[in-house]
Amino acid sequence: MKETVIRKNNIKILGDINSSQAIVFGHGFGTDQKAWSGIIPAFEDKYKIVVYDNVGAGGSDPQAFSPNKYDTLRSYAADLIDICEALQMDNIIMVGHSVSGMISVLAAIKRPDLFSKLILIGASPRYLNDENYIGGFDQSTLDQFYAQMASNYFAWVSGFAPAAMANSDRPLLAHDFAETLKEIRPDIAQSVAKVIFQSDYRKEVPLLNINTLLLQANNDIAVPLEVAQYLQHNIKNSTLMMVDAEGHFPHISAPEEVVSAIKTFI
Repeated sequence: MKETVIRKNNIKILGDINSSQAIVFGHGFGTDQKAWSGIIPAFEDKYKIVVYDNVGAGGSDPQAFSPNKYDTLRSYAADLIDICEALQMDNIIMVGHSVSGMISVLAAIKRPDLFSKLILIGASPRYLNDENYIGGFDQSTLDQFYAQMASNYFAWVSGFAPAAMANSDRPLLAHDFAETLKEIRPDIAQSVAKVIFQSDYRKEVPLLNINTLLLQANNDIAVPLEVAQYLQHNIKNSTLMMVDAEGHFPHISAPEEVVSAIKTFI
């Protein structure tokens, strides 16, 4: 099972491989495990570091993806649990960006014995606005978003990447994000985007009972501050910390800020 799981999710083990304390990093939509390259060096001396690619992204097994299986984030949460079990890890510090934040929450609710702390960067339980809830999007906006992806994926990428990354004074950041988006098969990207943006895990969030740090950047087009505040209100033992960074990818654009926040928390 171990070799199958490692190949399926392109798992890499770094840092102090003999450490009893592991930090697992889960990436967001449109990126892969390379998104953590600015964060990992700060923890390699003390911790076992595990990075992986969600099925459908990066170097994961392309044969493993099925739109029928991965029609819910619970399938990705099951993969995360499989990774922990295959590597015989528990007491894990889990760092999840964006969709991997909610994947981490679902995994930790199902198997709280595996996780000691969660760090969620730009996570959201629901992206759609609802009565008494600001998610950031309405359905017509998302339908337009999907239509653009379907009609010309690469043109959509060229617009979405700089908007999500922000930091217009550093265009290389958006360029690099666009390159990882282009590496995803367009049909997989469209399928995964719909699963993410149409999801609603607000009922699950209060079931989480693990020490949780919520990291939120400024001007995040995918996850407004109200979402982070909602999570703080509904997750027991949670702390909300603003990061001095712009956009949806503070771990890429301002890694030293994110490292400092994580170190303070753990």
